[in-house]
Amino acid sequence: MTRLNRLREELRQRRHHRAFRIPVPAWTEPQRVQLEELLTQARAATPSRTPDPDPISEPPVDGAALATAATNLWRAERKLAPPGERPTPRDRQAARYLRTCAEALADAGLVVQDHDGDAFNPGRALEVLVYQENPALTGEIVLETVRPSVYLHGRLVQMGQVIVGTPGQSPDRRSDDA
Repeated sequence: MTRLNRLREELRQRRHHRAFRIPVPAWTEPQRVQLEELLTQARAATPSRTPDPDPISEPPVDGAALATAATNLWRAERKLAPPGERPTPRDRQAARYLRTCAEALADAGLVVQDHDGDAFNPGRALEVLVYQENPALTGEIVLETVRPSVYLHGRLVQMGQVIVGTPGQSPDRRSDDA
């Protein structure tokens, strides 16, 4: 043991009250040799193991639970902003909190996709609850999103549910089909 190490140990012990100081063990040379041999044997007997996974690593994320939370957040945002009504200061404050939550989820990799007004084709990953005929439409369009699609780091964790509007059949086409 070098003189500097000995000094460090002594100073470390002096930080404590005298009654709690641990005296330096007085090992004889044969005891030191025997201790070294025992340590070597213990290291040889212990199987080498792979390093444990990082204990600080993140636990797996439950995508379904996040999707449920994101869906309820999305519904709350829609309830606070009914079209045509002037929001109260309390509603504006609640909307800011909800928007902040949505942004935090988006920063964490959770994307909530609303499909209102989107063009619909049968190949999309959407669950159609109802097809509604509407003669004013020229193509299939999502009229209402009942439940949004939710993506976690680009992977679909919740399929959206929508109501799709289809163009109504004109009276001329109905008579041609008959």
